[in-house]
Amino acid sequence: MSGSAPNFSLQGRKALITGSSQGIGKALAHALALSGAEVILNGRDTVKLDVAVAELRAEGLAITGCPFDVTSERDVSAAAKTIGAIDILVNNAGIQRRSSLVDMSLADWETVISTNLTSAFLVSRAFVPDMIESKAGKIINICSLMSDLARPTTGNYAAAKGGLKMLTRAMCGEWAQHNIQINGIGPGYIATELTAPLMADEKFDSWIKGRTPAGRWGDVSDLTG
Repeated sequence: MSGSAPNFSLQGRKALITGSSQGIGKALAHALALSGAEVILNGRDTVKLDVAVAELRAEGLAITGCPFDVTSERDVSAAAKTIGAIDILVNNAGIQRRSSLVDMSLADWETVISTNLTSAFLVSRAFVPDMIESKAGKIINICSLMSDLARPTTGNYAAAKGGLKMLTRAMCGEWAQHNIQINGIGPGYIATELTAPLMADEKFDSWIKGRTPAGRWGDVSDLTG
């Protein structure tokens, strides 16, 4: 990953990124920390989280880990008390459970909606009061190309990401008056652990590369500018 922009500093700012022990979340954590922010990584897998924290700390970055379940109201509330006020929140936690709608289990539907959509509501609701009080804050919701499009076997994911796009707008409607900036980012097809099954599909892989001007999958570093 490349270094930070020389004239961009987040010194003295504290950021929380959900789902950041790997993939997009980890790349964003690296970029924010390079720019001087104190970054809190989050994930449910404590082994992966500890490895990610150790890797970034080895670069001399201000990184800590906070393992909590972003879909649990109780866990989120406890984490907010432990972490305290933050300046930047990135709602990145996400999973995928692929299936046709007719064959999709209710459990797979609810798990994807809870992780990709409800978590952003729970975490934002827990941390925004301090932002409102200080009249400052940034919230970034990692939406998706699927916020506007859909493909077979991704109905639950598309519904969640479409909902996250509208939640972002709802947050703006309520919190912008408190000088809190809320934005949604909609990445396309990025090479991560989540998209590994698609990358392994030769036909789909060729389709992605053929429709993309760069002729490749997106890299997590593409999102760190």
